[in-house]
Amino acid sequence: MKVSQVCRNKRSLSFEIYPPKKDSELRNIDATLEVLSDLKPDFISVTFGAGGSSNCNRTIELAKKIKFKYGIEPVVHLTCLHYDRREIDGFAEVLKAEGIENVLALRGDARPDVPDKNDFRHSSDLISYMKSRNDFCFLGACYPECHPESSCVISDMKCLRKKVDAGAEVLLSQLFFDNEVFYRFIDKCRIADINVPVIPGVMPVINAAQIKRMVSICHASVPLKFQKIITRYEDRKDALFDAGMSYCLSQIIDLLTNNISGIHLYTMNNPVVAGRICEGIRNIV
Repeated sequence: MKVSQVCRNKRSLSFEIYPPKKDSELRNIDATLEVLSDLKPDFISVTFGAGGSSNCNRTIELAKKIKFKYGIEPVVHLTCLHYDRREIDGFAEVLKAEGIENVLALRGDARPDVPDKNDFRHSSDLISYMKSRNDFCFLGACYPECHPESSCVISDMKCLRKKVDAGAEVLLSQLFFDNEVFYRFIDKCRIADINVPVIPGVMPVINAAQIKRMVSICHASVPLKFQKIITRYEDRKDALFDAGMSYCLSQIIDLLTNNISGIHLYTMNNPVVAGRICEGIRNIV
């Protein structure tokens, strides 16, 4: 089933996982999927690396497992900066052959070890091209605190509107730690006449190094109440884990009590994290 159909009929619950890089990590991903499937999510998205067919193969194999072993709709991430039209056409044929209907279209990050190609400079280019040739449901990414490369909020919203006009039917947000940031972002979307479902992405941040990494990558602001948690517990691993999970659950509960389109949770392939989240929201989703 297409994610756009799900979102038209209900508030969705979804998760993100990534393909294990090593065979030794497969046990963790199976344990995570067992936990996640118990909550009956509407879809699970699977990330995709830049460069090389092995990234595509691992993503698709995991998506197939989600669909056929667990009976959950997969969403396959697809980056475009490092691929040409012929390669994208090849990926599309594989997805269709495997019965995968949903694609999260992304530009991907520039990498010094993988050359950029010029067929697709933006995810809107990828959506427009693939939509003219295929019947996938396309999802797009959005940034509640503005894309790090955008010159200003107005420019960022124009780019997002272009993505929706190209055919993105659902938007998944980058992580954030302050729900008010997300609510203001929704208001900006509606002003820009972006009326597709916008699903907030939430990540439980459970150690100090991870928090610093996420903030540097995503440029997410850290509200004072969360900063106090980090400062107080950063030298106590177990305490910070519990506090980080509690903060994440409080974010989710607040979002669920407001008129949002769904919840998308970044699991980090951690079955303990996935289990704690699922237990915390089991009766309120």
